[in-house]
Amino acid sequence: MAVLTEEQSMLRDAAKSWVQEKSPVTAFRKMRDSGAELGYDVAAWNEMAEMGWAGVIVPEEYGGSQFGYLSLGLVLEELGRTLTASPLIASGLGAASALILGGSDTQKSEWLPKIAEGTAIAALAVDEGPRHAPDKVATTVSGGKLSGKKTFVMEGMAANVFVVSATEGGKIELYLVKADAAGVSRQKLSLADSRGAANVTFDNVAVSDADKLTGGFDLLEKTLDRARAGISAEMLGAAVQAFEVTLDYLKTRVQFGQVIGSFQALQHRAAKMFTELELSRSAVEAALTAIDNDAPDTAELVSLAKAKMGDTFHLVSNEMVQMHGGIGMTDAHDAGFYLKRARAAEAAFGNQAYHRDRYARINGY
Repeated sequence: MAVLTEEQSMLRDAAKSWVQEKSPVTAFRKMRDSGAELGYDVAAWNEMAEMGWAGVIVPEEYGGSQFGYLSLGLVLEELGRTLTASPLIASGLGAASALILGGSDTQKSEWLPKIAEGTAIAALAVDEGPRHAPDKVATTVSGGKLSGKKTFVMEGMAANVFVVSATEGGKIELYLVKADAAGVSRQKLSLADSRGAANVTFDNVAVSDADKLTGGFDLLEKTLDRARAGISAEMLGAAVQAFEVTLDYLKTRVQFGQVIGSFQALQHRAAKMFTELELSRSAVEAALTAIDNDAPDTAELVSLAKAKMGDTFHLVSNEMVQMHGGIGMTDAHDAGFYLKRARAAEAAFGNQAYHRDRYARINGY
């Protein structure tokens, strides 16, 4: 594990206690059963914002704590343990990163304080097909008008502003587009993991140079790498919790007159999960630390972390259902929530195949 500062340890402990008290898995189940329009509990999100979590990476002059990506990763890991749904990855991490890295002073002043205090939700609108392919952009800007369709926009129904990728003069650029602008429409999606997402259509939406972020495709990739590392941290928390719940079950479930954890075949499978989780933690923490240090190998470390974490969460969520037997297949048990979250999180910002390919290309294969 990474060596944490005293402030980081305090932040993690605060997140751990809040999650256990205010946002256990039963809260997620209640949110799902209520059919929440936005895909998260608004009251819980407001509490998170009050604790400053939406502003962890935001510079102090814009109302944040500028605490870094590893620090935000610690919070996301704790939220992942209980599958807490919130706009933190979409807004406080993804879109906030785009503004911090490529926003003008005016853009930062307008949006970062609102993002940090949780009063505005920002979302990345970058994908246009069923799979993550940020370099394939059919959305265009021509004559001051932006037109196109974006798919699987995380927190798309809740967003007040979108960070939209579009081609202009053959180059990919990022634009800030308000959700209530003329020509913007959105369609709610029902995802397997019950989180908030939407398809968003932009029909001749007026944009100007004042709405453009600086940095083009390079800015898009850097922003996405921050979102990928963040969701990897959340996946780590969920996978660790799934493993711990399964381990407890192996120690208490009696079958054939003995505890099933005494069976060697199950011990080997548990040991495999434990080692994969430890390797995954190293990869995730290395990626977050690389971002904080602006390291030259950030992109490859992020792709390594996302691919590794995807494989591990896939494995652990499968084993959770398998080892719980019949009850693991029921909706009454939490195992299904972890399995569904694993599948959705794997696909977000690039699945294992995408990131293995990207890692190979970065390394010249």
